This record gives sequence, structure tokens and C-alpha cells, in this order.
Amino acid sequence: MKKNLLVIGIGFLLIGASIFSACTKEGAMGPAGASGTNGTNGTNGTNGKDGVDGGTTCTECHNPATVTMAATQYEMSKHSYGEASFGEAGNASCGPCHESEAFKYVCANNVPSTFSLNATTNKWVNNYSSVASAAIGEITCNTCHSSLHTTYGKEDLSPLTTVAPVSSTMWAGAQTFDAPAEGGISNLCIKCHQPRPFTASNGDGNVLNYTALASNATAVFYDAAQANTLNLLKPGYRTHTHYGTVGAIYVGKGGVEFPGTVAYANSVHTTIASCQDCHMAPLNGKSGGHTFFAAGNFNGCNKAGCHTDMSSTSTTLAAVTAAAKKGLDDLAAKLKINGVDILNRNPDATTNLWATKTTNKYDGYLNIYDPINNPAGIANNPGGTFQNPSSSSFTQAQKDINAALPKITLTNAQMGAIINFQLCLREYSLGVHNNKYSTALVQNSIAILP
Repeated sequence: MKKNLLVIGIGFLLIGASIFSACTKEGAMGPAGASGTNGTNGTNGTNGKDGVDGGTTCTECHNPATVTMAATQYEMSKHSYGEASFGEAGNASCGPCHESEAFKYVCANNVPSTFSLNATTNKWVNNYSSVASAAIGEITCNTCHSSLHTTYGKEDLSPLTTVAPVSSTMWAGAQTFDAPAEGGISNLCIKCHQPRPFTASNGDGNVLNYTALASNATAVFYDAAQANTLNLLKPGYRTHTHYGTVGAIYVGKGGVEFPGTVAYANSVHTTIASCQDCHMAPLNGKSGGHTFFAAGNFNGCNKAGCHTDMSSTSTTLAAVTAAAKKGLDDLAAKLKINGVDILNRNPDATTNLWATKTTNKYDGYLNIYDPINNPAGIANNPGGTFQNPSSSSFTQAQKDINAALPKITLTNAQMGAIINFQLCLREYSLGVHNNKYSTALVQNSIAILP
């Protein structure tokens, strides 16, 4: 039986092999058929992802002369190497100027710079804030060019994140900063480079009334001897405008405008020039382009329709900066506590970015005792450190030092003059940005002080 099965199996294998052999043999090739109709041409890619146009579109920007050059220049920019984005990560209130995603958030959501009353705490709160989840990210290309990689063409560079007039956070939206030249592109810069508000930290938290400072100059602003409820703000070492004051000076708004003999007017820069004209002028050394530095680069000044002979040796430039420096010196000399400067001196050019802007190297802070930031301060600190608004953060030894120091008193004229000094010192250019407006602020402040 097994033998018969073996014979049958071998038979099946032979038959299968014969069939396979017959199937794999080719016969003679028949005559060729008629040619078919040509197909339609494929569509070139237009989104940068496929096709010939896609590759071509990407290289419009991604080439050594464009993106590579801008990125190389940007490495020199403080926007690139600065560390504030790390320190302020997660901080929703500081984020709009220090974090890329927070900046885009307030622009996209048109977040107002007004103050709102919290019915629970009965305190006013600045609405100009991001959310913690968006308060992150270094300043990058996408921060300003938020449409990058939308169409993958050069047109993505042009719609800047914002060119809209800027609602001033210092003035809680009561003033609008607008630089109209070149379609308002300077407003992108001013959105961050604007002063921070002074608030009634010892009161209801609302923004200070700067107009009242100017109109009632002799009134007492702060005096430790008066009822505490009248002292809306307890002055400390870091009672200041913050650092981005140039936006206010450039557009000719935002200062405490004391009445005086010098008219509040604007230089021609305000209407015909943009920030980019000088700070992104054709590169000269380490200035211009995407470095955003302007020092030593006069290419933007001498463009068509502007100056013709501006340079580092220009007598016009020297006269403007010398007059501005003298004005700041003269104003500081009038701001005294018992014959000693209210304003803080700091000769260290590393920590004082404005050390060269005044003869006595003021930094814009106040000469008030702070055990961490200003242990040599000559005036009593009524509120404690900047980080801790209560003097309970002081050790007993620090409290003893503080108690022995003379108590500060300020009039509205002095407080307004301090604000104006900070605005005009920290705009950094010694009057170049808007000489007429900064001169009026300084000179009228000098005149209002005894």
C-alpha cells in the first residue's frame, strides 16, 4: 500500500513539473500595438513640499545671501544671546516682551494694556499679560516674522507679527504710541521697547496719574510722616520705568509733561524714519542688519532723503549728544536728599548700560538702601526690597541699618522729574532718537524743581 502511494506521489510531481515547464515557455513576440495618447503634464508643487517649484521656493530664502546671512548677523544681537527668556520663562506678565510665544500671544489676541478692578481683592490689575503656558521661548525669526513657512515663499517675510499702533502699558492704554513711517514697521519694535507702568503698590494697584504729577507739582507724593494711605507708592531702589523707554521718546509721548518754556514737539525722525532704517541699515562691522545695533553705522542716517554727511565726527551729532548729556547732569543735580543725590551712581559699565551717558554715571535707579542690590544706599527704604515689598524680609541687622538712614520725601515735581530722567537716560541715544521731545522733558523738569 505504501509503495503504491509513493508511485502516485511521484506521478503527481512529474505532472506538476511538466505543467510548470509549459507555462514558462515564451512564444514568438507579436507585432507592436498602436501608440497610446500622451498623458497630461503633472502640476509643479507650490507649497515647498513637492515638485520643482517647491524646491525653488525654499531656496529663495534658504541661501547664503538671505537666511544664512541674517542668522549669522542675529548671533550678534542681544535678542539672541540675552538670557532674559530663560529667567522669565513661565512669567505671564513679563513674558510679552521676554518670551517669543507670549509676544505672539498678546499680538494674536489683541490683549489690551488697560487695568481692571478685581472685585474680590478691590485691587486694579494690569490686563497686559500672556498666559503661563505661552510664556516660553527665546526670541527667534518666527517671533517677528510669524508667517514664516506658511507659503514657503519670500512673501512670508513681509507680514510682520504686528505693525499696529501700540497701546501704552505705562499709561494703561490712555496713550497710543504710533510710528507711521514705512507702514508702521517700527511699531513691531515699540510693542516691547516701551516703559512699564508705575502702580499704586501701597494703594489700590492702579496706574499712577502722571497728568496729576505735572499739573500739581508742589503736592507731596511721598512722605513717611503722612498718613500711610496717602503714600500710594513707597519708593525703593528699583522704583523705575524699566528699560524699554525708547518707544515713548521716539514717538514723543509718555513723559510727565510739566508746563514750561520748551515746547513739546517732535524731531523729524518720528515721521520719516523707522527703527529699522538705522538699526537694520546695511551692515558696517558688527552694526546693522539683523544685529539690530546702530552704533558706528551711519548707512541708515545717510540714506536718500535723510542726512548726507552724518558720521562719528559730525559736529551736529556731537552738539546734540553733548547738550543732552548736560541736561541730564543738570537735572540729576537738582534731585537731592539732604544735599545728596536721589539718583543712584554706578560706575560699573558692565552692570550700568548707561554709565557713559552722564558725568556721574547714573543708572536710573534710586539711591535708597537695599541690602542685596544697594547696600550703600543713603536713604531709608520704606518698603523693603524690590523682590519682597515688605521690610520683614530684612534681617534684624539690616533693619537696624535701614532705620538709621534719613527718610525720603518726594513732591510730585520730584517724582515726575525722576520718571523723565529715567525715560531720557534709558532711551540710550542722548537725544538722537527724538531730540526735541527729550529736551523738553528734561528742561521743563529742571525748571519745575526748586
